[in-house]
Amino acid sequence: MSGERENGEGLVKMDSTESRWVFNRDEDDDEDADGDSRSRASYDSEEEGEDDVAERQRLLRTGPRIDSFDVEALEIPGAPRNEYEDFTLGRKLLLALQTLGVVFGDVGTSPLYTFDIIFNKSPINGEEDVLGALSLVLYTLILIPLVKYVLVVLWANDDGEGGTFALYSLICRHAKASLLPNQLPSDARISSFRLKVPSPELERSLKIKENLETSWILKKLLLILVLFGTSMVIADGVVTPAMSVMSAVNGLKVGISPVEQDEVVMISVAFLIVLFSVQRFGTSKVGLAVGPALLIWFCSLGGIGIFNLIKYDSTALRAFNPVHIYYYFKRNSTQAWISLGGCLLCVTGSEAMFADLCYFSVRSVQLTFMFLVLPCLLLGYLGQGAFLMKNQESSDQVFFRSIPGEIFWAVVIIANIAALIASRAMITATFSCIKQSIALGCFPRVKIIHTSRKFMGQIYIPVINWCLLIFCLMFVATFESINEIGNAYGIAELGVMMVTTILVTIVMLLIWQINIIIVLSFLAFFLGLELVFFSSVLWSVVDGSWVLLVFSAVLFMIMYIWNYGSKLKYETEVKQKLSMDLLLKLGCNLGTIRAPGIGLVYNELVKGVPAIFGHFLTTLPAIHSMIIFVCIKYVPVPVVPQSERFLFRRVCPKSYHMFRCIARYGYKDVRKENHQTFEQLLIESLEKFIRREAQERSLESDEDRDTESEEDVAFSRLLVAPNGSVYSLGVPLLAGFSCPERPREEASTSNQVEPTVVDQSVADAGQSLERELSFIHKAKESGVVYLLGHGDIRARKDSWFFKKLVINYFYAFLRKNCRRGTANLSVPHTNLMQVGMTYMV
Repeated sequence: MSGERENGEGLVKMDSTESRWVFNRDEDDDEDADGDSRSRASYDSEEEGEDDVAERQRLLRTGPRIDSFDVEALEIPGAPRNEYEDFTLGRKLLLALQTLGVVFGDVGTSPLYTFDIIFNKSPINGEEDVLGALSLVLYTLILIPLVKYVLVVLWANDDGEGGTFALYSLICRHAKASLLPNQLPSDARISSFRLKVPSPELERSLKIKENLETSWILKKLLLILVLFGTSMVIADGVVTPAMSVMSAVNGLKVGISPVEQDEVVMISVAFLIVLFSVQRFGTSKVGLAVGPALLIWFCSLGGIGIFNLIKYDSTALRAFNPVHIYYYFKRNSTQAWISLGGCLLCVTGSEAMFADLCYFSVRSVQLTFMFLVLPCLLLGYLGQGAFLMKNQESSDQVFFRSIPGEIFWAVVIIANIAALIASRAMITATFSCIKQSIALGCFPRVKIIHTSRKFMGQIYIPVINWCLLIFCLMFVATFESINEIGNAYGIAELGVMMVTTILVTIVMLLIWQINIIIVLSFLAFFLGLELVFFSSVLWSVVDGSWVLLVFSAVLFMIMYIWNYGSKLKYETEVKQKLSMDLLLKLGCNLGTIRAPGIGLVYNELVKGVPAIFGHFLTTLPAIHSMIIFVCIKYVPVPVVPQSERFLFRRVCPKSYHMFRCIARYGYKDVRKENHQTFEQLLIESLEKFIRREAQERSLESDEDRDTESEEDVAFSRLLVAPNGSVYSLGVPLLAGFSCPERPREEASTSNQVEPTVVDQSVADAGQSLERELSFIHKAKESGVVYLLGHGDIRARKDSWFFKKLVINYFYAFLRKNCRRGTANLSVPHTNLMQVGMTYMV
């Protein structure tokens, strides 16, 4: 068994006392039998339940042995640099402009409706009410978007990736909290993994890590929390466009008196159709186009705020004194508490800053918010507060009524453009979140289109886009009022905010390992604040928010059922995998005819031979001369470098010509290679693996000869990696040990014979390597066929009714209607061979 370290210290630091046990024949067996035994140990070590051997075999203690998966994992060219790091100043300014158009549109349009909803819930009874509500808005804006998200949460990104599932991936990478048991130790050696194991001194971090890894309940609760947050993000993608667009179109009622609410709804529907139709042009193109419009919007917002402060009442600046919040609640009590749901709307879009982080860098988001977005928002709210202090009867359409008459229509047009742009913030965040959930096995497969050649995180998902449009139109047509939509908006926003707070707290404890007092302060303050807001919006759930809750519950059930069914399917495939002894009994022909060519057997197992392969053997009249079991595996990192994509392992003895390949992808990776490119990369990686394997065997043979000659020092074993590095797999074990001298004649005879033996051994090894490489080339020339097994699951007859309902109907419906694996492979039908198989779970 490999003597690898679980904590990823590497092979260079392997202790000399570590060793492995291999099976060896009796002493009277010949050398070939011994070679077969070593071969059997090398390909059989990964299988479970395959250690039953003949009684006449005995155990030998040998030197440490490196697993072939880990040999592949040594190819680490260095962690990939962030794709935004090396930009020039001009490129950074351009990126900041795009950031305005993609990330900050939602939070930037909140002044359109915040005061309208606040004072709809709690009418104005004097200037002090205006000051109290204004102070509440200002400090909510400072505490949640600035302090929580910009200064804390953005740093909890997963190598530039943000969002609920990015946090979940980050936690799963540091503690094996995933419910899908397909992790390998070699995954930790991916250069983008950046694993930081909690130090032994911090018992708290180690305890949390241990509890997450051993407790099935904690794993399940963590998954449920993440799925709940994701469902709220998707629901936010429905309600944000409805709220932003309708509130902007409402400005027409101020400028044109005859316009009624029905006309506002019709115009909003038309705008929403246009909005979702342009999503296919991509984030980069649209963001660059609308970035200048958002820049004009924020400048207008700040400028109008300054104008109103000067014209109406500059004493509105007193709202920076938080004592006015106390007076506001003291005078209004229950009404003030209900108005918190409206106050919360000033921070809508905060989660989009984090979820859309994959499109831009942390610094660009932070700097843009602190030096442009936040000052303009504060000035805009202060200006509206100054206007209300002198016009207390005009508490509806506050923003549009406070615009100077000379620029009214210009600002209305810019506001409508900004609202359309704002809606894109959560739509793009929804796309990003769904892509992450698909990669981590928590959402049915859908078609994903990558809209940028430079930035692989910029995506478009057609089916999700049109589904969001349909639900958004239904939402607008059903409620017709921003007050009712605002209640639902608050629930969706708060749901994902609370999930983010809890997940970031786990990151602080497990990964950042900071002072427990700071962690508890963060959790108590922000989760407590959000729960207060949540209690307020729940009070208004009967006003229409229940529709969004039902929508989120349906999304949650879809994701949970998909994850549950996928987990059952994987566990069943692991239990029913083929026995290695069965393959050995069949012989190198596998009990059938081996036809020239390469067969790529796709399966989800990272270990073992899938049961579907036995179905191929019994169904097909012949099988290919070379078989490669390919597992497409998503690891909890954003990106896997191309040089570290493939891991290989030999299955069965060399004469079987069977290999296992694990193709590893990060959840941010683009599987854009066509089948020909994929085949070429796979074959090249296989040849590298075979050469390294031959090199390792040659080094093992050298060590055996050195040991048998009883030299004074047992030399350490070396491994030369493809990047030229030399890895030590041991240290001198017998230093200082003196062997009795042999007669000179015997030594002379040995020295005369040994060169011939060595030369012959080297020549045989070289010929064997060339024969195998030649065999691969001939098989490749004969063609590559993709052998796909469609494994479905059905609940057993004695299962519970609920399990039968979930597996046989709901999960089966999702599998039938999701994107098939053949579509992701982009393989011509002439190169495909498919077999179906049903597992009973």
